[in-house]
Amino acid sequence: MKKLLLAGAIALFGLSNAQIKKGTVYISGQVNYTKGEDKNIDFTEKNFKIIPTVGIFVAPNLAVGTGLGYTNKKTEYHDIYSDGSFASSFDSTGKTDAIVVAPFIRKYWTLSDKLYFFGQLEIPMEFGKINQDALVTYIDGMSGFIAQQTFSVERKYTSIGVNVKPGLDYFLNKNWSIEATIGEFGYQNFKYKNETDTDLKNYNFGLNLSSISFGVKYVFAK
Repeated sequence: MKKLLLAGAIALFGLSNAQIKKGTVYISGQVNYTKGEDKNIDFTEKNFKIIPTVGIFVAPNLAVGTGLGYTNKKTEYHDIYSDGSFASSFDSTGKTDAIVVAPFIRKYWTLSDKLYFFGQLEIPMEFGKINQDALVTYIDGMSGFIAQQTFSVERKYTSIGVNVKPGLDYFLNKNWSIEATIGEFGYQNFKYKNETDTDLKNYNFGLNLSSISFGVKYVFAK
């Protein structure tokens, strides 16, 4: 047993010598598009996000950086209600545009010459605008009466959060690596501009395997 522990300690000590050097710079980022539909309620949602990221190692295996990008969401909803000769239809569209800024600090732990485990502390911020438009149509089949109402709302918002994400980084060679983040632990505050009573706070605890994400990173190796 002692020999096994000694061998493990020697192996671990050997692995710890493989470090990412101070001054190393890398670029990465996220590009994501999703589309969801619910035919039961005639609802469609489309999401697009692009966030380039730059990081620099300020010490061996310790990097700081930031992401700067854009996110967009579009929704469409349609519903019809009828009661005898009376009917009404509801058509709604929504659009959200936001600038995303996400400074972070990331600490690496060496598992092998090419494989690293990391923990990342991130402060994601969104500065955006939500536009919602609706058209309501009223129809009376008995009299042939038709009337319409339109609604339009624009609201600006700010979202600030704190997230901790674990992950793995595998170096294919000295310049390219593939990384994966697995779950997150964090906090988010969402607030509409000039409105003091609409704060929303979201908490994410534990390891959520459904939030796994993958990325490719280019490293300017020293």
